[in-house]
Amino acid sequence: MKAADANWAHIKPEVFALITEAVTSGEQIVNTVERTSSESGQDGVGEDSLEASEDDDEVVGMIKELLETRIRPAIQEDGGDIEFRGFHDGQVLLKLRGACRTCDSSTVTLKNGIESMLMHYIEEVKGVQQVLDQEEEIAMKEFAKFEEKLKQQKGPDAVAGTVGKGSLDTVEA
Repeated sequence: MKAADANWAHIKPEVFALITEAVTSGEQIVNTVERTSSESGQDGVGEDSLEASEDDDEVVGMIKELLETRIRPAIQEDGGDIEFRGFHDGQVLLKLRGACRTCDSSTVTLKNGIESMLMHYIEEVKGVQQVLDQEEEIAMKEFAKFEEKLKQQKGPDAVAGTVGKGSLDTVEA
């Protein structure tokens, strides 16, 4: 950690030397080992959830293909990604990752974009729900509490955001 009185002109040569030494050593700089599902507490981490599996029925296969070919490229273009978490009772369960997860328009993306396309091409799809991990669920609830506290202190016009107001259909992971 940089001390408040440290001068960058004195620190820069040492930092540059350390970085140069690390790069020229030939050793691995970044740990690229992916976490397994048991390490992370999440299913499907470390493998592509949109990859076809022999266990998939026909509808799930069509959903994954549409997500992979039409929807994922658009989401990745905006710095995010999408993970297929399941299909139950006509509902497609998806996890948004990266920039799309925290984007203010994630509900619009999920409902107007993804849901409408899946429902248009696959008649068995009745809706789409976003899956939140336990940490995300807790964060959303805490943010909602904070917004409510602000409203009580400053009035109903104090909060301009929509996150945490229950506008997002979610399912706990």
